[in-house]
Order: sequence, then C-alpha cells, then structure tokens
Amino acid sequence: MKPTSGPEEARRPASDIRVFASNCSMHGVGHVFAPGSLNLRRGMWAAAVVLSVVTFLYQVAGRVRYYREYHHQTALDERESHQLVFPAVTLCNINPLRRSRLTPNDLHWAGAALLGLDPTEHATFLRALGQPPAPPGFMPSSTFDMAQLYDRAGHSLDDMLLDCRFRGEPCGPENFTMVFTRMGKCYTFNSGTDGAELLTTIRGGIGNGLDLMLDVQQEEYLPVWKDDDETPFEVGIKVQIHSQEEPPIIDQLGLGVSPGFQTFISCQQQQLSFLPPPWGDCSSVSLNPNYEPEPSDPLGSPSSSPPYSLMGCRLVCETRYVARKCGCRMMYMPGGAPVCSPQQYKDCAHPAIDAMLRKDACACPNPCASTRYAKELSMVRMPSRSAARFLSRKLNRSEAYIAENVLALEVFFEALNYETVEQKKAYEMSELLGDIGGQMGLFIGASLLTILEILDYLCEVFQDKVLGYFWNRRHSQRHSSTNLTSHPSLFRHQDSLRVPPNLLPCHSALDLLSASPEPRPGILDMSSLHVAFPSSPQIKYQ
Repeated sequence: MKPTSGPEEARRPASDIRVFASNCSMHGVGHVFAPGSLNLRRGMWAAAVVLSVVTFLYQVAGRVRYYREYHHQTALDERESHQLVFPAVTLCNINPLRRSRLTPNDLHWAGAALLGLDPTEHATFLRALGQPPAPPGFMPSSTFDMAQLYDRAGHSLDDMLLDCRFRGEPCGPENFTMVFTRMGKCYTFNSGTDGAELLTTIRGGIGNGLDLMLDVQQEEYLPVWKDDDETPFEVGIKVQIHSQEEPPIIDQLGLGVSPGFQTFISCQQQQLSFLPPPWGDCSSVSLNPNYEPEPSDPLGSPSSSPPYSLMGCRLVCETRYVARKCGCRMMYMPGGAPVCSPQQYKDCAHPAIDAMLRKDACACPNPCASTRYAKELSMVRMPSRSAARFLSRKLNRSEAYIAENVLALEVFFEALNYETVEQKKAYEMSELLGDIGGQMGLFIGASLLTILEILDYLCEVFQDKVLGYFWNRRHSQRHSSTNLTSHPSLFRHQDSLRVPPNLLPCHSALDLLSASPEPRPGILDMSSLHVAFPSSPQIKYQ
C-alpha cells in the first residue's frame, strides 16, 4: 500500500476505508471514497466501479465454468525415427486340430462339443480320418483336459515353418512363443515374454522385416462333418500384427493369408496417447487385480498381470463372465479357474461368449498409452511355373502340393516414421490464471498485489474493530474496578466502621499485628482478619 499523506490521513486509523481507498492500487476506488460530501461525480465513479467489478466477476465465472468442462483436443503428428521396435506377429492355422493326432478317447470326450458328432458316428468319423475304429472293450479315460488336447493335436510350428528370415538373417521356431487363442494353438514372433529382448529394425521396405514360408498342411485338416458356427470352410493362416503389451484376439482381428500366394503386409506404427478423467476416459490400471495365476499350470498364463490394453481388458471381461456363468474358463483365458470340460464348452462357454460379443457387454476404456499398427496388404500368386520345379526339389514336395499348401508372408515397415495421436488439455490451469489476470487488469486495473492489499486491509479491520473491541472492553472493566476501590464513599463507610480498641476481641494474631513496627491502616482489613482467625477462636475481652 502507498504511504498516507496529509495530517488528516495520518490521524486516521489504517482500518479507515478512506485511508485504504486513497492508497489502494485498484483503479476508481480512491474517487469513490474521496473526502467531501456525496456528489454526482462520486456517484458516477461508484457506478463505474460496481459495473466493472460485476463484469469482471461475470467473465471470471465464465472462464472457470469453461475450465470445469474439461475440454480436450487431439493433435496428429508424424515423426521420424532411426530405429523402431518390430511388432509382435501371431500366426494361427485355420484348422485347430490335426486329424492324425485325434484318438478314440478324444472323440469320446470332445467329439460332440467340437465336431458335433453323435456317439454312433465315432467309428465312421475315425474311418474318414483314416484311422481304425476303437477296439472292442475300449474304456475312455476318467478325466480329460481340453488344453492338453489342443497342445497335443494342434499344428506344430516345426512342421509348418519351411523358412524364416528376419532382416535377412535366419530365424526358426525358437524365435516364436506358443500361445493359446480361441482358434487353438498359435505362435507369436517377437513376443518379448520371459524377458526376451525385443527385435528392432533400422530400415523400412521389403527385406527389412519378417519373411516366412509356411505349409498349411491341408492333409491334416479335419473333415467337415456338420455345418455349424464353429466349422471352418477356409484354408490358410490367420495373422495378427499387434504390440507386445496386448494379447492376440486373432479370431476377430486376424488377417487371412491363403496358400498359393505371397502376401505382403506393410505396417506403419501409430502411438496413441489419451487423457484420464475428467478430460478423457482412458485407464492405466493393471489388468485383473483379483486374478492370481497358478504357477503349476504347464500351459498357464504369465506370472504377472500384463499392462492395461483394450484387448486385454476385453479378454479379462470375457474370462470373468464365463467363470461366473459356467464355473470354468476356456483354455486361452487367464485365471485360476479350472478349464472347461468339452460338455461345458458346448453347453455354456461357447454360447456365453457368442452372446457377450453380440451385445458388447464389456465396457473397456481406451488405454492411456498404446501402440497400434496401420496395415496395407497386397499379394501375388506363387510359385511361378519357372520356380515350381525348384521349390519341389528344395522342399521335397510335389508341385501340386506346393500350390495347395505353401504360402509366403512378408511383414515390414513402410518407412521408419510413425504417427502420434495425442489428446491434450484444451484449457490448462495456467491459461485460466492468465485469463483471470487479463480480465482483472482490463476491468478493474488490479493485479495479484492488489489482492494482497485487500487482504492486508481486512487484517487491519479485524485487528482494529474486532480485537480492539475486546481490548477496550477489558480495559474498561479494569478501569472501573480501580475507580471503585478509591471512591470517596468508601472512606465514609470506613469512619462508620471504626471501633474503639478496648472493644476489639483479643487474639494472638492481633497481638502480632499490634507488635508490628509498621504503621497500621485506619480501617480494619476484614479479609486479613478473617484469614488470621483460627477455625475455633478463643476470644477474650479486655
């Protein structure tokens, strides 16, 4: 605050509104509370100040309301990189089980659930598989595990993988990780599980990614016995390209790759960043906090929950729904619940999952940070007539077999640039404070220091008016008690209470007082006399 000036202002307390107004840095206040009587000029200044304050508060309320709406904006950018992490590539054969690996025990337990077979059709189906029927006296096993069935009878990558190269260097089945999906036994390249180092690429284009040659093994495909929702009519491989943080949902998001063709999949990485509430609806909470995996499960899930992802959230949602409805889980689902039996698969699990997908019962928010891949697919026929004989000698297969079973797949980055899609706050706290400061300076000519001046003035008012009131009241009470003890009427009462010494009672305490050399007052101190008397005084009269 500015120092006061003038003898009149110097005599006024700091809590006086005129002293504050004359020194406040807020514009117009000094004109409103100027010395003198109320006139038209002061009235106009008062109206202008009130109108400016009301307009300022209206603007501030609008800015605060806009900030509380938590708007966001999306920024799209393209950036370059000298090195990119190669995505995870999951492969599944469309045929879930190999016909040569099925046994009469498998048909007894899973024939009706997986193939729609009646028990009377088992012998006919085994003959269609090229196997002898069950021997007389056949006794099925007492228990049956669906996960073990798919692990044993599913297609083996050692048999399907004919050639593998990454960035021109040889690779093999050891670079793939087995994973269960709804399509059965699948394999993921560059999964990053068990602490494996993620593969990267430093160039884009064909020859700088994953190059595979696969045998789909049509001779192992199951015969189509009945037409139902689970019966596959296609031949080939399904491929899903995804980040290492999310599980493969290949039955819904996989790309089909057909034998007799060489397929090129060009990818571009996209990094997505979303805002959490209240600006957005993203989530970064770890998956399935109540799920505790079983370490003894040989085909089980990872030992810790993976980072949050949209596909992972849906998988967990499906798992909880099936476990709650059926009391079990499907083989590809995480969790500690027992794997569903074939009959539970047929009667409960499959219908529950289909119904759940139709009504989209899982409400999963977007992850706050995720990576996805935009894909472009093209293909050419293979092999050419000139290459068919060479491949026949190299693979030791007939030309007809190669045309019906062999495919080539190349996955690569189009270029070493990536897109970023980022949600940002449309209105930050700093912008809100800046707008409030601008409106404050425009309408009332104030700043942050003006607010401090007002607070300082309020402290002065509190000290002067409130604390001063109690201080003056206490001081006045003390002053009145002092005046009472020295009032002239007390001396008149003292004369009327004077008693001749020979009529006073004789007591040892009074003797001590009389023997004291100090002068005694002219009036008897009754309080001292009361204290000096013992509890049972012996009074003698002289």
